[in-house]
Amino acid sequence: MLDDRDRIFTNIYGQGDRTLAGAQARGDWDGTAAILARGRDTIVAEMKASNLRGRGGAGFPTGLKWSFMPKTSDGRPHYLTINGDESEPGTCKDREIMRHEPHKLIESALFASFAMGAHTAYLYIRGEYFAEAVALQRAVDEAYDAGLIGRNACGSGWDFDFHIHRGAGAYICGEETAMLESLEGKKGLPRMKPPFPAAMGLYGCPTTVNNVETIAVASTILRRGAAWFAGIGRPNNAGTKLFVVGGHVNRPCVVEDAMSTPMREIIDRHAGGVRGGWDNLLAVIPGGCSVPILPKSVCDTVLMDYDALRNERSGLGTAAMIVMDQSTDVVQAIARFARFFKHESCGQCTPCREGTGWMMRVMDRMVQGRAELEEIDMLEQVTRQVEGHTICALGDAAAWPIQGLIRHFRPVMEERIAAYRAAHPAAKLAATPTNLPVAAE
Repeated sequence: MLDDRDRIFTNIYGQGDRTLAGAQARGDWDGTAAILARGRDTIVAEMKASNLRGRGGAGFPTGLKWSFMPKTSDGRPHYLTINGDESEPGTCKDREIMRHEPHKLIESALFASFAMGAHTAYLYIRGEYFAEAVALQRAVDEAYDAGLIGRNACGSGWDFDFHIHRGAGAYICGEETAMLESLEGKKGLPRMKPPFPAAMGLYGCPTTVNNVETIAVASTILRRGAAWFAGIGRPNNAGTKLFVVGGHVNRPCVVEDAMSTPMREIIDRHAGGVRGGWDNLLAVIPGGCSVPILPKSVCDTVLMDYDALRNERSGLGTAAMIVMDQSTDVVQAIARFARFFKHESCGQCTPCREGTGWMMRVMDRMVQGRAELEEIDMLEQVTRQVEGHTICALGDAAAWPIQGLIRHFRPVMEERIAAYRAAHPAAKLAATPTNLPVAAE
C-alpha cells in the first residue's frame, strides 16, 4: 500500500485548487531554477536512475529515451511532444492530470525539454477532452504571466514555450509517429521506423514523444530523488502508477498506488470490490482493451506491473482494468473490441486493413455461435498473421484480445457453436475463406 507522503498526484480528484496558487501550495514550481541549474546531463542521469518506465503502454525506460536526443544541435530545433490523446477504451488517467494537476505537467515538461535541448513542447490532446484543454490553457497562461515559462523561464536563462494542439478524435493518433503527422497538419498515418523520432521527428527535427503521466512525474522525481522513486515497487517496475478500475466494480475510480500492487488489492481496496463479490469475477483486462484478457484464476494473485503481467501473456498497457463479472458475455465483449479496432485502423498496412475487418466479421459470427469449430483455430492463425506485421502496434492491439479470448475462454466459444448447431441443424454457415481474408467492408 502506498504511503500518502509518497503520492505524486495530490489533487488528482480535483478537490483542491488547480490554479497556479494552489499548485505552488502543493509544492509545484518550488526551486525550479535550481533544478535546471543542475544541467542537462545530471537531469537525464537522475531520470535513468529512477527506473521510470513509460506510462503510456510500451514501458520503455524514460531516462534512456531522453538520452537518445542529440547532445548538440546541428542547426535543427529539438522538440518534446506529449501524448495526451488517450483514446484507449477504458482509459481515463491522463485526463485527470490535465484537468486537475496541469501545472505539475507543465513544470515537468520544462525539465524534460531542457534535458533534451528543446525550447518548445507540444501537448497533443484528443478533441473530446474539451474541459481538459481549457484547464490546461488556463494553466499555460498563468505560467507565462508569472514568468515560469516563456523567455528566461523561471529566471534560468532557458527559453521555453508550451503549446496545446487539439486532435480530432482518431485513435491512431495515439501512436507516436501518427501523432507527429497530425501535428504537422497531415493525416494521422504511422511512419516507418527507422528513422526514429529522436533523429527525425516533428518537422524533420529531433523529437521525443512521451505520455502525459510519464512527463508529469518528472518534477517530483527530480525534487525527491531517483532513489526514492526507484525504492517503490519491484526492480524494473519502479515507482507509483495511476491505475484505472472500471467495469463491474462497486466504485469505479482512478487511483495512484505503488507499482507491483496485487490486482485484487487494488480492486478491493480502491474500487469497493467486484460487483457481487470476488467469487463473481469472470475476468479482467488489465491494461485497456488492447491487451489480452485474464481469467479469475490468474487475477487472484497477479501483480500489476510490466513483468508479472507479461509472464501471464498479457500486459500492463495503460493500467486501466476492465473488470467483468459472471454476467458478461465475454465473446461479445471481445467482438466489440474487434469492431473498434477495425473502425480505427488507418488502412495503411494490408494485414491490419484486411485482417481487422476479417476478424471483426468472424467474431460477430462467434457471438452467435454461427461458425465451425475449426474456425477458432483459423481465427487464431489470422491474428498471428496480423500481429507483428504492421508499421505500428495497432495490428498487435487488434490481435491480442482475440488471442486472450481463445487462450482462456475457448470452451465458451465451443459451447456457443454447439448450442447454435443444435438449435439450427439445417442452417448454412457463412462461407469463410481458408486462404486470404475477404475485402474489408
